[in-house]
Amino acid sequence: MSLYLILALMTAAAIFAVLLPLSRRPSDAAAGGQDVAVYRDQLDEIERDRKSGLIGKAEAEAAKVEISRRLLAAADLSGQAAPASASSPVWRRRMTALVALLLLPALSAGLYLRWGSPQLPGAPLAARLDAPAENRSIASMVAQVEAHLEKNPDDGQGWQVVAPVYMRMGRFNEAVRARANTIRLLGATAEREADLGEAQVAAANGVVTADAKASFERALKSDAGNTKAQYFSGLAAEQDGRPEEAARVWRAMLASAPPNAPFRPLLQRSLARVEPKGVEPVEPKAPQPGPTQEDMAAAQQLTPEQRQEMIRGMVDRLAERLKSDSSDFEGWLRLVRAYAVMGEKEKAKEAFLTARNTIGDDAEKRKRLDDLAKGLGIEG
Repeated sequence: MSLYLILALMTAAAIFAVLLPLSRRPSDAAAGGQDVAVYRDQLDEIERDRKSGLIGKAEAEAAKVEISRRLLAAADLSGQAAPASASSPVWRRRMTALVALLLLPALSAGLYLRWGSPQLPGAPLAARLDAPAENRSIASMVAQVEAHLEKNPDDGQGWQVVAPVYMRMGRFNEAVRARANTIRLLGATAEREADLGEAQVAAANGVVTADAKASFERALKSDAGNTKAQYFSGLAAEQDGRPEEAARVWRAMLASAPPNAPFRPLLQRSLARVEPKGVEPVEPKAPQPGPTQEDMAAAQQLTPEQRQEMIRGMVDRLAERLKSDSSDFEGWLRLVRAYAVMGEKEKAKEAFLTARNTIGDDAEKRKRLDDLAKGLGIEG
């Protein structure tokens, strides 16, 4: 109803603007008749002043000429206006008023009925959200999920769905909340902890905060090979003023990454920030015994018991290989980390001591091994 009221008011204002000038009667004829009388009085006055000697004959003649000219003009105006005012203006005013009162509203209504949508009902938010997905924007779909989560705050799947969308939209604080709720409701995994840490870093404008660092540490404790958590742990070291440790983390990631890994360019750019100039980029080593990307993908399809057996077989093969080739320092690191993740602290400690004896006096390798043992809680 408010729309129709506004349209009616606009139409009334337009009609008023047209009719207002038509309500004024022309006064040209009356004005012309009055001017003629005034000019005649002025001529008589000039003649009286000349006879009484107030003005000279030349001045009187000049004034009469000017007033006579004005008198003739006024007389012409009065004579021409009278016939027109008698008929034409009244007829025209009435026709114009009729057009304004009847034809303008009718024309406006016809145009609206022809090209407008008078029968289209209003579209409230709920109706727009029920539209097919292909006809809706990302913002409307997010609004639908948010409305659902407001009524069902314990829907972990809903929080998990909306979290990455928040990240793409730049709503990082909401992404942190969504990912924290996902972990609370669906349980913690290495991937979810790493995703939470990533959102916390984004919300802090790229700074690896204490909360983010704790999230990445939990992810690495659950899965030491989590790529995202490894990268951000190196970034945390760089921001803490430990570029050597950051370079060590990123070099190890490059060494074990496949040649076509999508994150290799990021690692190389990051290494360029912390490594001295002239250091050659780390090239991928030959494949080492251990879980590959394909192995990890296949493991996701197994039952927990089958997955544990698969991991156990890979760890045993790595341990056997290190007995014959103890110079593979990266292999020792993987073996120590694998035993610790599997909960076999004694075997992890034994592998740690064997590795220390193998590397001898290499200070860099000793520091890396000691840092790993400290982080895993197996120092001895």
